This record gives sequence, structure tokens and C-alpha cells, in this order.
Amino acid sequence: MQALLITGGAGFIGSNFIIHFLQTNENYRLLNFDALTYAGDLENVKEVSTHPRYLFIKGDITDRSQVEKIFNTHDVAGVIHFAAESHVDNSISGPEAFIKTNINGTFHLLDVARQHWMDAPFRVKTGKEKNRFLHISTDEVFGSLGPTGLFSETSPYAPNSPYSASKAGSDFLVRSYFHTYGLNVVTTNCSNNYGPHQHREKLIPTIIRTALAEKPIPIYGDGKNVRDWLYVLDHVKGIELSFKNGKAGETYNIGGKNERTNNQIVQTVCSLLNQLHPRKNGKPYQELITYVQDRAGHDKRYAIDASKIEQALHWRAEETFESGIEKTVKWYLKKFN
Repeated sequence: MQALLITGGAGFIGSNFIIHFLQTNENYRLLNFDALTYAGDLENVKEVSTHPRYLFIKGDITDRSQVEKIFNTHDVAGVIHFAAESHVDNSISGPEAFIKTNINGTFHLLDVARQHWMDAPFRVKTGKEKNRFLHISTDEVFGSLGPTGLFSETSPYAPNSPYSASKAGSDFLVRSYFHTYGLNVVTTNCSNNYGPHQHREKLIPTIIRTALAEKPIPIYGDGKNVRDWLYVLDHVKGIELSFKNGKAGETYNIGGKNERTNNQIVQTVCSLLNQLHPRKNGKPYQELITYVQDRAGHDKRYAIDASKIEQALHWRAEETFESGIEKTVKWYLKKFN
């Protein structure tokens, strides 16, 4: 049985991945390595906490000695690297943590994997030929789109925030370890995720949380910023396929083909709340929508072309935005109530 190291497995996407992967793969032990910062919560993986093929290890990817100890103790055969500082607003007010975790932390993981799996550049140790490092990235590394067009795997990088710049740096490190050392790496770049376990500060949880608290629902600027929304379980399945069947050195974009403005998102969520949890005063939640000062350097539009992963790995998003957002709102109604 192989040991698979999941970094950031107590976070939003990582926890959804762990729960799904344990159900669908009996030949792996999952090591959840998480620092439990503000974005990590063991409640997210509570349902698998006693699973015989699951182990939680508290620690930081920037601690190289701890990373080395995990590789040596468990003979790690694969890494799926979710761990990252990811809140754009926090990167604007405190960028240093993003450099430390997203760039330095990724470097430590790559370099320890290289030393553990390889004897020399392009010479893999016997028995470790199939070991793989999968790096989770974001569409934000590509910058901002105009009113038309899509990001592809060959789009030029143009990060506009300290967060996206740090993720771009980590992507380049992963690429370099493939071309310099022959390390078996795959990178995925995803669009905006939504679904269960997302941090309360993100857009959709914020809309639900503030609406239920009868507080103003904050929307940046004019609310016309566009994102491509991807249900988290669809993303997780794309990661699983990329890890198992992706070609070494390749990048795969995973997107939901669900472009929505922030105005459309808040209107949809409020309409669902009107149906599922009406206000006591009988008024629509929409009246709580409040426009606030825009985020510094706020990219106008992201949208992903997922045709490569669809054709090469036969991945398809199973949820429409309508089905996914209803599941999401119902999950958060249980959580916040």
C-alpha cells in the first residue's frame, strides 16, 4: 500500500479530496499534513478521522526537517500539494506569509521529493519510477481577461496580486524540477471553486453568513467582476485523474464553464435563501446587498478552457452551477444554523 502525502488536507479543496479519494482508492494510505492556520480546520475531515488508511500530521511545509522526516518515516510515494496561503485580501495586507508558504514551502516539498525518489537528474531510484508530485495552482496566475477569450495551458503568466505572484512562482519551480531533474510532476490550474468546507471569508460563504445574520452583504466595487465557477467535487475528480493518468511535465486547466458576475452570484444565492430560509420580516435577502470599496488590483474576469483535460483525460464537470449552488447553500444553512 502506497503512502500519499496530502499537504493542506484540512483546508477547503484538500479535505474534499481526502474524503473522496479514500472512498475510491483502496491501495493508498493518506497522510494529511497541515499547519492548521486560519484556513485549516480538522472539522473538515472529521468524518474520516478514524479511517484506517488516514493519518493526520500537524506541521508546516516550510519546515524542511519535518518534511524529510515524513518522507523517510512513511516512504512517501506521491504528493498532492494543496497547501497554500490563498486569501487575496490577506496577500495585499500581509504578502510575506504568501512568499514563505507558497514559494519556499513548495521548494522544500519538491526538493525533498527529488532527493527521496531520485539518485541523480533523470535517474529515478529503483521502485520509485511511478512516484509523482501533483501541484495544485490557480487561474489567477494568468492575470485578467478582457470581455472575451479563455485561459489555456499556454496562456502567458501575468499575476496581479501578491497571492497570484506567489502561486506563479511555485508553478515555475515545479516546471523547473521537471526540466532540470526529470522529477515526475503534474500541475493543475483551476477556476473559482465553491462547495462544502470553504472558508467563511470567501465570497459565497460570506454572502450566506452575512445574510443569515441580517447584516449587509458586501460586494466589491460594482459587482461586475466575472469568475468561472467550479464545484469542488468536480475539481477533486479532475485532480484524481491528473494524478493517475496525467502526462509527466504537463499542465491541465480545470474549469466549470460557469461564468458569473459577482452580481449574478449574490442574486442567485439570495433567491435560494428566500426559498429555503425566508427572513422573519418577509423581505427578500437582496435588500441586504451592499457595495463596498473595490479590492486593490481586482482582476476583472477569469475563465478557463478545460478542453485539454476533457479530451486527454476524459474529465467532465458533472454539476451545473444551478445544481451545485443549491447543494452548497443547503450545506451552509446546516453549518451556520
